[in-house]
Amino acid sequence: MATQLDVQPQLKLRPAARVMNLVRLGSLHASRLSFARSLVRQMAREDWTVTTVRSELDDQGHGVVIYRLQTPHHTYHGVVFSQHLDPERRSDRVIAEAWDVTFALVEGVVEDSLLAQMAANVPLQEAGRQHPRLLVLSRANKSLRNFDHFVEALASGRQPDPAWLTRVGYLYRTTAVYGNGKFGIADYARLQKNPDFNRPFSAQMFAVYLLRHFSIQQVEHLAQCRSQEHAVSLAPALQRYLGVGNSTGLGMAPFLINHPQLIQQWVYCRERALAWAREQPPTESSRLELMTLLRRAHQHFVETVTENAEQTRRNAATVDSIDAVIRWLDQTHATSNLWDDLLDWADDHCSLEAQELINTLLIELYPDLIDAAEDELGCEEILELQPEMRASALKQMIESRFAWALDYDPKNPDHQYWFWYRSAEKEEPRLGVRAAEPGAEKEVSLAIGPRIHRTHRLLDAFLDRSPRGSVVEFLMAHPGQKECVRRIQTMGATPYGEIQANLWHRDMKPMHLLRTKLSFFGASRFDPKSDRWVRITLFQGAPLFCELFSDHGTDKARLAALDDWSFPVQPDSGAL
Repeated sequence: MATQLDVQPQLKLRPAARVMNLVRLGSLHASRLSFARSLVRQMAREDWTVTTVRSELDDQGHGVVIYRLQTPHHTYHGVVFSQHLDPERRSDRVIAEAWDVTFALVEGVVEDSLLAQMAANVPLQEAGRQHPRLLVLSRANKSLRNFDHFVEALASGRQPDPAWLTRVGYLYRTTAVYGNGKFGIADYARLQKNPDFNRPFSAQMFAVYLLRHFSIQQVEHLAQCRSQEHAVSLAPALQRYLGVGNSTGLGMAPFLINHPQLIQQWVYCRERALAWAREQPPTESSRLELMTLLRRAHQHFVETVTENAEQTRRNAATVDSIDAVIRWLDQTHATSNLWDDLLDWADDHCSLEAQELINTLLIELYPDLIDAAEDELGCEEILELQPEMRASALKQMIESRFAWALDYDPKNPDHQYWFWYRSAEKEEPRLGVRAAEPGAEKEVSLAIGPRIHRTHRLLDAFLDRSPRGSVVEFLMAHPGQKECVRRIQTMGATPYGEIQANLWHRDMKPMHLLRTKLSFFGASRFDPKSDRWVRITLFQGAPLFCELFSDHGTDKARLAALDDWSFPVQPDSGAL
């Protein structure tokens, strides 16, 4: 686990004002440093094996399945409970109380007594008494049209139409994947020295990956139950094209604000990777490889379907921009300045999403340089107070490192249009209109910009009275500012970490916050259902468990081929 990364000044890093702009962050794509990609590489490199140790599904696909995960270091078990769900109880909202499947990742062996305890509590999710050996707790609902189509097709002896997965890339979508001590399960501290799951969200990513495996086994089981004579297995190309969906709302947003040091690590590792890539001498081979990746991404976005008008426009702009980039590269030789020239040209001619796509694909070209950074994505989160600092120095730090926060105008209604609060039902974050909706008195402090603006204003008044005063003297006069001051002092020493946006502003779009975090998870096919919740797909195109095992070989070329699954495209139905 890394501590705060030392910034390498010799690297040509992009400025924070550009990188941490909320709209740009909301244009990020999954990269090879995303947690899903990193996990799959680790599984292949370390020869993780998954076996089914118990499968008790009836002819409706209901029952329990237990998988054993063996790593070089530990044994774990994934336990899946599948049950009937009445249509009127089907909901992706966090307030739902029943789901098609519930599942958990368990450290160690699942004894009969533990299984009985889990069977009574895991299906209840938040309402249950969860065991502390559970590392991850989750639930998922079927994509009914896809699920029924797949079972019907396989039972009749034919492969499902790949276009169904292009429209909706999964059979199941999760509605929450809990870790880090939620509802009595194991706290994250248990994993900090665990070599298997010490990277951020890696245990959660594995649980999602295991759900994908279960979904394939379940549809094949149901097809066999319907017609043992005619049923066929799902073609490997379709198995790989199958992902796991996720429905995510505002509950994800506070994490980005409440963990600035962790966000600093994620963004810095990505920006450092981009800086490394830009420093590499372009070759004719790397130019052609980039064009190959661009063509695949182009097809991926052509095939991506969303009913959201704004995201449809963004995808179309990305497709048009990729066309232009390919034409530009086709007419350009691999000069020593090719990458810088390309990025400068893209700034003037491409959409934001296309600009960040180019950055993502440049990182893809240099795995030997980039992949080592995946071990630095975590950090110890400690905000340090420096009471001896001069108050004038603190004020200077705000003005130099947090100037964006000083754009807040408390007299402008647009600057305090929204307020954030927690719902009474599930203690989940919600967003309200300050002038029109009740509850502002229960607001939670997510808008860091206005808080820093207030600290700066109070410092101004304090320094008028005490020009040589210290931070501790300022805090004695204003004790309520301690948390904000500590954050300013800690994060002021880092290039990234603070999203440079006023989260109260009328123009603030929560979807940008959601996409920022989901891009680091490894999400694709962003499909907003409103400006406050989105459906995405994880692990679409990823290799299967059976492809990761060492009897296929562990040479570098094979591992590189397994890792080449970004921006998946629809398989050719004629080749299935």
